[in-house]
Amino acid sequence: MKSLIEGIEFFQHKVFPEYEPIFRRLAKGQNPEVLLITCSDSRIDPNLVMQTHPGELFQIRNAGNIVPVWGAGGGETATIEYALRVLGIRNILVCGHTDCGAMRALLDPSSLTALPAVKDWIEAAAEARKVLDGISGPPDDPLAALIEENVLVQIQNLKTHPVVAEALAEGELYIQGAVYEIESGDFRIYCPKRRAFAPLAEVDVNELRPDSVS
Repeated sequence: MKSLIEGIEFFQHKVFPEYEPIFRRLAKGQNPEVLLITCSDSRIDPNLVMQTHPGELFQIRNAGNIVPVWGAGGGETATIEYALRVLGIRNILVCGHTDCGAMRALLDPSSLTALPAVKDWIEAAAEARKVLDGISGPPDDPLAALIEENVLVQIQNLKTHPVVAEALAEGELYIQGAVYEIESGDFRIYCPKRRAFAPLAEVDVNELRPDSVS
């Protein structure tokens, strides 16, 4: 806690003055362009890795970057509805990451014996495991494959939300999937034409399109 207090004091005296015009504007309201759905993992700092400023990202963060299907309730559902209906956000990025603990647990459910709440929560990602199990021949890296598949499953879960389905039907919403590599700082983006994730540096923008995961 001592280090947090020291950090706050540093922010107030050294950092805030530089950003004061931004915060004065944001004090009157927000107008983010992107809803970011990513993991609560402490190693992910969206504003750092995406080089965004305060007010630019509206975020949902939880274990496993999970989106419960419509009807399950919870803060994710409320946040999605608010993002699209009130803030008018038209871009959603679902971003997984390497070495995801939630996906490790999904591969080894026995590790959750003492964590019943976590076990119940990651059931929302069980479909990703089913898809992985249905592939002929085990993947070289089951964890990496599951992390990618989970991103796609959560995008499908997003589409069960009426506000999302409505915006997609009207051509007013862009959904993109990605995986952040903690160890290298790289991003892999889902490319519908390839039906695969590819390094950002190798992706032509023309390979991406609104509602990129069908």
